Formats: sequence, structure tokens, C-alpha cells
Amino acid sequence: MKPQLSALFLIGRLFSPLYSLVMVLRAFLYRKNILLKSQRLPVPVISIGNLTLGGTGKTPMVRYVTRLLLDQGLRPAIVSRGYGGKAAGKVNIVSDGVSILLSPEMAGDEPFMLAEALPGVPVLTGPERALVARQAIREFGVKLIVMDDGFQHLAVRRDLDLVLFSARTLLGNGRVFPGGELREPLSALGRAHGFVITGVDSDNRVSVENSKRWLQGILPEIPVFSGEYLPAGIWHSRQGKACTLVEARRLPVFAFAGIANPDSFRQTLRQEGFSLAGFKEFKDHHGYTGQDVSALVSAALAHGAQALVTTEKDFVKLRPFFGEFPILALTIELHMEQSFDLFMAGQFVDRSQ
Repeated sequence: MKPQLSALFLIGRLFSPLYSLVMVLRAFLYRKNILLKSQRLPVPVISIGNLTLGGTGKTPMVRYVTRLLLDQGLRPAIVSRGYGGKAAGKVNIVSDGVSILLSPEMAGDEPFMLAEALPGVPVLTGPERALVARQAIREFGVKLIVMDDGFQHLAVRRDLDLVLFSARTLLGNGRVFPGGELREPLSALGRAHGFVITGVDSDNRVSVENSKRWLQGILPEIPVFSGEYLPAGIWHSRQGKACTLVEARRLPVFAFAGIANPDSFRQTLRQEGFSLAGFKEFKDHHGYTGQDVSALVSAALAHGAQALVTTEKDFVKLRPFFGEFPILALTIELHMEQSFDLFMAGQFVDRSQ
């Protein structure tokens, strides 16, 4: 954890009990439909979210789950808040399932990524997700809603709540914001139907197994699954230019990332055998400019790098600035245990029409 964040959490501990109380009261009011109303949609809703601040791999999980649903013959739509996107409508259609209608700048990087990765699946954003979901159902005839980052969005009732944890950070310091990384007290986990620990690798496998046992101990009725990220390929900024993982590993590269946990990307590159000449961190959802790209190219050249390398999420926002200097993106896929696939198949097996 960064020293500045540790200092902030130390000061914030004084206010954590108050924030915890507010979040518990909020959940109670939604559950009882007192002052805060929770709507039931006419189709099943799967929420993919987390208890902690920062990245837990929600976007890869949304992609993975949506593909599972498609394989079962279901017709899902993805509904997202569209954080970081400039589209300000009550409902913004990123993709109608046929064409992508908004740019990454307007849609937000994650909804745009999902729209590109999942042809045939409508992707919509907006602040009031019940309204967004109802339009998806009405306009596109979808039979199921996948709600991105929905665990705290209690205004929509869900049929399946998946809560994700990062294998690298798990529960952080175990304290509620502003004294720690938790968005809600641990008691909120009782709302979940399944837990998923993402980003498992050889370095953290033992701690992940310990965390699994702990979760199963406190909530034995809720299944716990795990998944790992594996490299899927390389995107290249020069359209039509092919580059394999083997070729990319041979190049000295200057890496950068504007994601919630940029250090996780740096570790992934090292684990995959990339030759890192340098690394630059940006804030999550950073909006890149031509000046940013020029500075990155200059830094890469100064460090003897032959290419820049970044994440899929960052890459989609860089297209207006592609030039002669190569920019690569390491694409990754989430691989889940077979038990998770069987669990998901059992949830909606009778809803394929």
C-alpha cells in the first residue's frame, strides 16, 4: 500500500464506525423498502461487484460470465454506471449488439471494452441502473441483465450476487472506509450468493487457500471460487500488424497503466517474462492526451525501450494518438475453476428462452 494511502486510512479510522453504521442502515432501509426502494425487474439480474475499493477484476468477470450465459442460449445485456465516460444521458447505448455507438471517451473505457469483446450483447450505461435495464429489456428483448459493479447498488434487486476479491489485496487492512479499503462492513457479505477470488498465481496460492477457508468458515452456505488471469495475446497499434507474445517478450518495453491497481499489471508483465525498461502509473480511468503519449514515447526512448506496452483498458483510449512508435496491449483472459461454470449453469439452466 502506498504511504499516502496508509496515512489517509490511519486518520480515517476515527470515522470508520460512523460510515459503517450509515452503510448498515442504508442496506436495512433498502431491504425493508423504507424510504429507499429496491425494484424487481421482469428478468433475472446478476450483479458482479466487490466489497473493497480498487480493482478486483470485475470487467474480466463480467466478460466471462456473459460468455457463459451466451453459451447457455441466454440473451443478456450488460448494464454499467459508465464511470469515467462523458455520455450524460439517463440511458446511454454503448452497443446495440450489432454496432458500437459510443467512443471510449463517451462510454467509459470498461463499457467500451465489453462492447468490443462481446458482439451481439447490448451494453448500456446510466446512473439509474433500473431505468437503464428496463430500456435494455424493452428495446432489445434481452432475457437477463448483468450488472457491472452492482454489489452496493441496492436499488435493483438481484437474483445472483457475485462478490469478487483480488488475490493480491483480499480484504486489505480489514477496516471500513475511510479507515480502510472496505466499502461496507463484513456483515454485508451475507447478501452474496457466491465469492470469487481473482488473480490467483503461484506466489499467492497459499494465502488464497487460507482466505477461502476463512470465508467458508464465516459463511459456510456461500460457495467460494477462484480464478487466474492468463495472457491471451498482443494487440498492436499498427493496424494489421501481428505481434505474438513470444516476439513481445523479446523487446525491451516501457510499460504504463491507468487502472485501479497498476502494480498488478507490472507484476503480470514480469511474471510473463517481459523485459521492462521502465514503468509509469496513471490514475484509474485516466483520460490520455497527445501530450501524455509524446511523453511516454520520450521516456521509452530514453530508457532504451523499443515499444510501449499497456493494458486493454488503456489501449482502447489511445487509438487517436497512435503513431510510428509501437504501442502494445497485453490481453488477458480470466480462467475459472470448472466448479464455477457448473455453479453458473445451475443458476439459469431453465431460463434459456
